[in-house]
Amino acid sequence: MHDASTLVTEGQGPANTTHLRWRRPSWRRGRFSALGIAGAAIALGWIVVAILGPVIEPHDPLAQDLPRLQAPGQGTLLGVDALGRDVFSRLIAGAGVTIPLSLLLVVMSVLIGAILGSVAGFFGRWVDESIMRITDLVMAFPTVILAMVIAAALGASLLNAVLAALIVSWPSYARLTRGLVLSLRTSNYVVAGQLLGFSPLRSLKRDIAPNVIGPILVLASLDIGTAILLLSGLSFLGLGAKPPTAEWGSMVSDAVQNFDAWWLGVFPGLAILTIVVAFNFVGDALRDALDPKSNTLRGGGSTL
Repeated sequence: MHDASTLVTEGQGPANTTHLRWRRPSWRRGRFSALGIAGAAIALGWIVVAILGPVIEPHDPLAQDLPRLQAPGQGTLLGVDALGRDVFSRLIAGAGVTIPLSLLLVVMSVLIGAILGSVAGFFGRWVDESIMRITDLVMAFPTVILAMVIAAALGASLLNAVLAALIVSWPSYARLTRGLVLSLRTSNYVVAGQLLGFSPLRSLKRDIAPNVIGPILVLASLDIGTAILLLSGLSFLGLGAKPPTAEWGSMVSDAVQNFDAWWLGVFPGLAILTIVVAFNFVGDALRDALDPKSNTLRGGGSTL
């Protein structure tokens, strides 16, 4: 029974050849497509804000020349913090700090994890055992707790926060890549290439890498939101950005001391929420687009 798809039977010619076309229900395709487009638009908007931050900031995010704790709409768009700094300007400046660092974290995690996972899965034996035992050791600890311990040991700074997050983030990519490589290294085309004299590096690069990029890309797009939350959480705990750097997590942390000034925590919190949800929508859309089942027999069908 195909309750998640529709099988359309078409008779063609005198032989009445049967074609089965596998389709997702139209409402599901439309919903994920709409969410993916909306998420991509929101994420792209925040990236543009991060790039053009110094140009579009109405005030200097570090200047303390405004009336303190001024509510939104009273001369400023999103209010003023306890030190007389414009919240809107600091929100824009925070995008220029949080988003690039999160993207850098994900890219570095993908590179390290994919390389180690490919080597472990392709060569096996003691290489696989050594890399996977290190991976298991890192994954044995709760991610946030381990990142906090490493950041505290290295010292509070954005660079150390990124390094701590990198140490706890790469194992997931290593495990995913290793599993994919293990399933592909015995494929006929990979074995044929090895019989033709292809080097292990060429087999990894030409035969295996194109088939593992899709799942890794999906995981990376979903992990951007996780990276933003992790870096913001470390800054919230005082292990990331140092004052007076404008960073979303540290802005929420500063708001804890002024509960009456609701705008100090609400707006940076909404910024974190919107971009994390946006990248999750993008990741879900990519997963559907790259899912082999969703593309199987789409449009033309296969003859049975």
